[in-house]
Amino acid sequence: MKRRPCVSVLVLLGSWLATITACAPVPDGIVLGLYKYQENYFDEVLARCNAEAAGRYTIEQHILPRDADGQREQLVRRLAARDQTMDIVGLDVTWIAEFAEAGWILPWTGADSMAAVEDMLPGPLATMTWQDTVFAVAANTNVQLLWYRTDLVPEPPQTWDEMLVMADSLAAAGKPHVIAFTGAQYEGLVVGFNTLLESYGGSLLSEDGTESAVDERTVQALALLQRFATSAGASPAVGNAHEAEAQAQMENGYAAFQLNWPYVWAAMQVNNPAMMDVFAFTHYPAVVPGRPARVTTGGLDYAVGAYSRYPELAREAILCLRSRENQKFMTLNAGTPPTFRSLYDDPELQAAYPMLDVIQDQLEHAVPRPRTPFYQNVSTVVSHVLSPLRQIEPEATARELDERIQDALESRGLLP
Repeated sequence: MKRRPCVSVLVLLGSWLATITACAPVPDGIVLGLYKYQENYFDEVLARCNAEAAGRYTIEQHILPRDADGQREQLVRRLAARDQTMDIVGLDVTWIAEFAEAGWILPWTGADSMAAVEDMLPGPLATMTWQDTVFAVAANTNVQLLWYRTDLVPEPPQTWDEMLVMADSLAAAGKPHVIAFTGAQYEGLVVGFNTLLESYGGSLLSEDGTESAVDERTVQALALLQRFATSAGASPAVGNAHEAEAQAQMENGYAAFQLNWPYVWAAMQVNNPAMMDVFAFTHYPAVVPGRPARVTTGGLDYAVGAYSRYPELAREAILCLRSRENQKFMTLNAGTPPTFRSLYDDPELQAAYPMLDVIQDQLEHAVPRPRTPFYQNVSTVVSHVLSPLRQIEPEATARELDERIQDALESRGLLP
């Protein structure tokens, strides 16, 4: 008897969304289901771990949609239905609290927990826990950097104030001057605002995640965001800009600055290699002079599904999938920053990604997004209240944020 590695396809049947699975032959044995979005070059990592398992189990990937909302929808539906095939789930770093609180993922304890946290940088480590318990293992991490053009800005700005002044000067000289920023009404805007707020020393939520923490520092962050949105540095289309649009503004020669994830380095080499001579990077600009920005982390974590029949094997497979060797391979080929501190000293990685030192430095001060099982609701209301950026009124918008965030935490009212 033979089992077959499965590829899941979504099909619309009338008003229902169904998943149809097609399979190809593999040997008999234990099959671990891995549910995550498809990453370039990940098939080689999967093959390595299956070879390392030496027939004791086979990891089969079930591909989720690329967009985060689509991923979460499928994961929640399957886990709520106690799907036993979900041995390993790939989670956005913002979902750990929600899935742990719902009982959909299993905790890591003892030697497994120690192996999971060994050599982790503080940024990715903070995404792996809920209520002081490890529930997931970071597969990769991410922080945004400031990207700029050396032909327009020989010395990069150290602060937001300096960057806005530089943008004004470039505009007055008739030169490219835009600060490419993810200002659309979606998660990217929440990431940007969270970075500004945390850099002022504030937070969207209380430490225990149960109450809104809106205060004067929130007003400061809103004032800076509104100042940017009404400056020469803001593109007229800033309210529609996602990561791809911000990336394109720099690649097309329209922007002088870009606040975006490290993937733009590899993308520039492909999309506009002539720009590489003047394309540079530095730390995310501070909001308080002399105080490093506290940049919001991104990335992918692996967790063990609560209804897995093989939780111990699933943990073993996860430790393989995110091993140092495999993280190095994915960094070299897919550009995803590693979570292991020791990999940042690897000469081969440093040669391929010269911004690794900056990424590591920022990960030492990085912050997760607000830790709460209701993060999805909080994110939705924050992006709604902040949009459009040009209509922010710092004091009034802070009061609205306070009210709407508390409603989201207490499941009051309707989400926008």
